[in-house]
Amino acid sequence: MAKVKNSYFLDSMRAQEKWRVEECINLLPSENASSPQVRALLSADFSNRYTLPIKKVYAGEYLENTYRGTRITNDVELKAEEVAKEVFRAKHACVQPLSGHIAAMITILSTTKKGDTILAISPDNGGYDGYAPEYIPDILSLRSFPLPFDPAVHNVKSEDTAELVKKKKPRLVIVGASSILFPYDLGPIKDACRTAGSTLAYDGSHVLGLIAGGEFQKPLKEGVDILYGSTHKSFFGPQGGLIVTNNKDLDEQIRKNLTWRVIDNAHWNRIASLGQALLESRRFGPQYAKQVVKNSQRLGKELKTRGFPIMFEQLGFSKSHQLLYDPKKLKAKFGLGFNDFSVRLERSNLITDSVGRLGTPEITRMGFKEKDLPALADIFIAAAKGENVKKDVKAMRDRFNLDFRFDS
Repeated sequence: MAKVKNSYFLDSMRAQEKWRVEECINLLPSENASSPQVRALLSADFSNRYTLPIKKVYAGEYLENTYRGTRITNDVELKAEEVAKEVFRAKHACVQPLSGHIAAMITILSTTKKGDTILAISPDNGGYDGYAPEYIPDILSLRSFPLPFDPAVHNVKSEDTAELVKKKKPRLVIVGASSILFPYDLGPIKDACRTAGSTLAYDGSHVLGLIAGGEFQKPLKEGVDILYGSTHKSFFGPQGGLIVTNNKDLDEQIRKNLTWRVIDNAHWNRIASLGQALLESRRFGPQYAKQVVKNSQRLGKELKTRGFPIMFEQLGFSKSHQLLYDPKKLKAKFGLGFNDFSVRLERSNLITDSVGRLGTPEITRMGFKEKDLPALADIFIAAAKGENVKKDVKAMRDRFNLDFRFDS
């Protein structure tokens, strides 16, 4: 077979690896670095193969499958689910969702029917846009209302939420957000959901890696019915999604909404890659999660000391992988909004988003500790002022490799 040895796509891959892996410091809360083993599995032969849900097993062979040659592929899925159950301390796990958004759709489909009401954090308060009325609720013919929220402490008002649940009796209540700094007080919400007959779900997309490591909070232990989310943010796996629950009936409903409803091919290279990341989390997840939070708090302190408008100093800045900064104070100090400010930082190869968040997952994976953050804060402030500090960013980046790595 003839091979195309050189192409734009191969060149762009090399350029991307050189720039993002060797020259940049990534402060996005929604991205992370994976180990060489996790990345290698994404290009394995699994990427070309199909299988279907396992129905019967006889003498090690899987039956009632349209496709043959799936013995190892099916084993990979089963083993990934077993490790997921162990890591998240759950009775049931599903690794088939292709993304956190797909995991959310499967969860909503499995717990609601047309005309039902759901409650979720408003995008105006950092909630996920997908739960806004015009998105997933519109597609599934649901009514969506926002949870009561206190911007002063960037958290859900638990008692007010409990009262709203009792009043509206929604089919589903979703906590979790794109902008998430502090754990939720789940007790009153859980009790209200039990009274109203509502399912309580936790979108852990951003904090899944912290939860896996025993930090931030323990949603299933605190009474949540379903935990789901993305596997590539604070968790350091491939792009994808995951759902875990302790409820057998919910697990059965989730599986009914998989094949030929929300997904077909679940991309078994991704599942193998996720399984490897879950093994890594089992090995060093607690150490990693603790360091992520320490790095967030220390980076917040160092930037605040240098006059940068990091928010919630009175609450310790953050208990997650994120920091938020104030748009009005940013404009007053640097004359830029979020988007233009992120463009300015990228000119020095500091990667951030354009909605006012900073994240510590990837720098933690690269080996940053609290002692390294004053120097990073100095570089950040220089870039914020418009100085070109690419050389300083590169010099700092050169000092770090994947310290948290699972070697099999």
